[in-house]
Amino acid sequence: MTVNTKMEDYIPGELDQRYQYQAYQPNTVNLQWNWDNPKINTLLETTSRALAELNAYSLIVPDVDLFIYMHVLKEASQSSKIEGTQTHIDDAILDESQVDPEKRDDWNEVQNYVQAMTEAITELDHVPLSVRLLKQTHAILMQGVRGEHKAPGDFRTSQNWIGGTSLSNAVFIPPHHDSVPELMGDLEKFWHNQTVNVPDLIRIAVSHYQFETIHPFLDGNGRIGRLLITLYLINRGLLDKPTLYLSDYLERNRAQYYDSLTQVRLSNDMTQWVIFFL
Repeated sequence: MTVNTKMEDYIPGELDQRYQYQAYQPNTVNLQWNWDNPKINTLLETTSRALAELNAYSLIVPDVDLFIYMHVLKEASQSSKIEGTQTHIDDAILDESQVDPEKRDDWNEVQNYVQAMTEAITELDHVPLSVRLLKQTHAILMQGVRGEHKAPGDFRTSQNWIGGTSLSNAVFIPPHHDSVPELMGDLEKFWHNQTVNVPDLIRIAVSHYQFETIHPFLDGNGRIGRLLITLYLINRGLLDKPTLYLSDYLERNRAQYYDSLTQVRLSNDMTQWVIFFL
């Protein structure tokens, strides 16, 4: 039986004492979500209308696939930029032979992102969104670039951390790797749980937070987590084509984005994250 939970009362996790460090152990999210904050209802209406308008444009614009390709290049550049890659869209459209040698690593990361997104979206024509699809996408994302030796296509089997130089001074330590398969399994069930009445935009808001908190891969979690948003919207039929990309907005509001994710963990405040996301 799926548990009913009010968003305002939700406890997203707790610190888990490990040897010489504390990891953050998330609680599950495959729940019947409810909330009291009326702002969420208003934002849901506004956001749903905007998505429908965007989708309608994508169905009538001539040569929309060319537009989408350029949009994907921009998304790839911006999403990689959040992670520290410095390829801009004018570099991304060049052939590899035209790229300066010192920029080639960054260029390859952007091209991998484009390929990963394209193949994942094509795969959605045959299979639903799944953990397996995310692993396949991660393998493409990490092939032949920095991080290629960090288990591409597989969940991590060691402890990772965010910020700082080690576990002793990390900004955030995700859950122990033993918890990752179970937590990702719960997340996958939440995407497809038809026994709960939770709007898709709430599901993907919660899912993006949960994915970034689990941090299931050794590298590339930010890019896969942002790509997850687009894949979910297409899989659920909110978009017919991949026309919505949030990395440009998140790059321009990077501090607020990270602060909002952190606030959930520090203050048990999922509501402010959902409002920011919407």
